[in-house]
Amino acid sequence: MDNLEWRVSSFTDNGTCVEVAGTPSTVYVRNSNHRDAGTVEFTRAEWSAFLKGAQAGEFDDFA
Repeated sequence: MDNLEWRVSSFTDNGTCVEVAGTPSTVYVRNSNHRDAGTVEFTRAEWSAFLKGAQAGEFDDFA
């Protein structure tokens, strides 16, 4: 995991940081405030489905 290039959304602030990194087959997500708590792994297909749903507003009620 140390060799991954982690990215943080420009929409986060000091208390709401989520980081994302990827390999050709997997996308990893973690809380940048608690990196030692582990990561969640998604296949590229799962991540793509999530992003399409987010872009379509399917999760707006969680904001």
